[in-house]
Amino acid sequence: MKYLIIIFSFLLLHSCISYAEIPSQETYKTHKVEKGETVYSIAKKYGVSEEAIYRLNPDAKNGITSSSVLIIPAASGNELKVTGFKTHRTKRKETLFSISQKYGVTIDDIKKYNKFLYSEGLRKGDKLEIPQFERVVISETTTEVTTETETIKDTQIHEVQPKETFYGIARMYGISVAELKALNPELKEGLPIGTKLNVPKSSVTESATIEESKFDFYEVQPKEGFYRLKVKLGLTEEEIVALNPYAKDGLKEGMVLKIPREASEAISINANKINLENTIINKQKKHVVVFLPFQLPEVVSDSIDSQKDILKKNRTLRIALDFYSGVLMATDFAKDKGISIDLKVYDSEGSKTTLNSILSQNDFSEVDAVIGPLLSKSVEFVAQELKGDNVPVFSPLSNRNIKLTSNLFQTLPDEELLTQQMIQFLKDNYEGKKVILIADSDSKTKQRVLAAIPSATTLSPREKGFLYVTDIQGKLDKTLENWVILESNNPVLISNVVGILNGMNTDGNVRLLTTNKNDNFEYDDVSNMHLANLNFTFPSVSKSYDFEEKDAFIVSYENKYGVLPNRYAVRGFDLTYDVLLRLAAADTIYDAVDSESETEYVENKFRYDKKLFSGYTNQAFYILKYGEGLKIEVVK
Repeated sequence: MKYLIIIFSFLLLHSCISYAEIPSQETYKTHKVEKGETVYSIAKKYGVSEEAIYRLNPDAKNGITSSSVLIIPAASGNELKVTGFKTHRTKRKETLFSISQKYGVTIDDIKKYNKFLYSEGLRKGDKLEIPQFERVVISETTTEVTTETETIKDTQIHEVQPKETFYGIARMYGISVAELKALNPELKEGLPIGTKLNVPKSSVTESATIEESKFDFYEVQPKEGFYRLKVKLGLTEEEIVALNPYAKDGLKEGMVLKIPREASEAISINANKINLENTIINKQKKHVVVFLPFQLPEVVSDSIDSQKDILKKNRTLRIALDFYSGVLMATDFAKDKGISIDLKVYDSEGSKTTLNSILSQNDFSEVDAVIGPLLSKSVEFVAQELKGDNVPVFSPLSNRNIKLTSNLFQTLPDEELLTQQMIQFLKDNYEGKKVILIADSDSKTKQRVLAAIPSATTLSPREKGFLYVTDIQGKLDKTLENWVILESNNPVLISNVVGILNGMNTDGNVRLLTTNKNDNFEYDDVSNMHLANLNFTFPSVSKSYDFEEKDAFIVSYENKYGVLPNRYAVRGFDLTYDVLLRLAAADTIYDAVDSESETEYVENKFRYDKKLFSGYTNQAFYILKYGEGLKIEVVK
């Protein structure tokens, strides 16, 4: 009955919609050094050279400390000259900040040449004059004119080699990724082998590649010094310099460092939990589009029996309808919060041809957010087509092999993130335990676990892919809690190990863990009772709601449809409600994304991180365990 109600709702909806400031005249300024700042970051802040600061502050060559006071040279030797203007027509979703970032000017620069902005807000269709600058550098002996983007004068050509990355090349030449991008403004996404790049004349390291199994890249963030990196990465100044000799003179924002992979995996942001329901400021109507594969021509039928038969056979349709039911509940909840919504739903039919037709026949330039389609290739296509208008597109259910464009949001954390975080959990908590690692012979995770826990005892399955009781019994320690880490894609081995461990866990001192709870842990021969007895612990993109807690969504859903929501319905609600609240909390969805802030709803949480030259990925995750009564509890 629930599905028939949803189909009817969709048909009703479908029937009513169509498919540099001018420098001051002071002779000098003073600057009090803050923790984490470097001479480079201070010079960049004031638009002067490091050499100019050192001339007035020779002691700074020996290093600067928090609370030091520096004399900043006069700006008259580094002036900005207006050479012309560009005309910009404001779009509805733009802000002064986003326009300033687009053209590389300040908000004050824009206001100075568009004086109505001092008294009026920015509106769609406003015609703005954007100043274009040249920087005039005056030295004691010569006068040289350079444009703002020409920060590095002496360059050479670097041809991209196999396995080289933006980070690796930036590190090789001692510049930030942003500086590398500035030197090569034609670069967009990807880095094909053979690409010719402008780079500084001299390099500081010999190679732009690293041993991926042992090392990773890290980009220094604003105000990060050696102390802050020690807290964040667990690496001392000496350890960082040993791997990155050019960092011996201090860290600067954007510097790319080589760090051990275990340190990379240890990076964890203590996210601030925020409730977006308390931050609603944008009262403008939200224009949201949803693409789902309803396959409407097949569904439409005069026969209820025929519709039921279709529902039994078509799993994709059932998922789409469940997800859509969550979307509808989210819009109801958002409207109760005073958010006005224009929702348009399109039947993608699971066809690229249909998607292309919809996109070409409708204007999406004013759309605030697109949710869907479901499949990775389809959502990639939609994101690429809407990239020109910077319309954010959210991939609701796929996290595999997605090519992220700058406007694409991958809403499910990927498997690599889950693996990293589970390994870090094991590393942080294994002290005082006997750790036994059981892994398939071809397991890619085995060595990573051993790197994190060198004392772990390893156990390999026999030739036919199983173990005997005696194989495991001799490895357990009766005086300690035994942590058995099972890394396998073999349902026979998983069932075999779970059964053996359950029989041995008479004293409750055996715990089963994995970095990858794949579908084989749901194998019919794997008992959930046994998993609960072993406090089975694993990483996950979502948790399971507790219907006994009477969450408002659960109660409302059951009252409306007569059944409890499944995970697709919950996913539809959580994602859509988060998107609507973010749109109401800022001018655009992009302004509402903060990598250090996390939202959480019924089963899912969201913390988006912007990838270089690409889109956004959800970095929020759970570590769960089976508890008493088969309840799944949140460990982290």
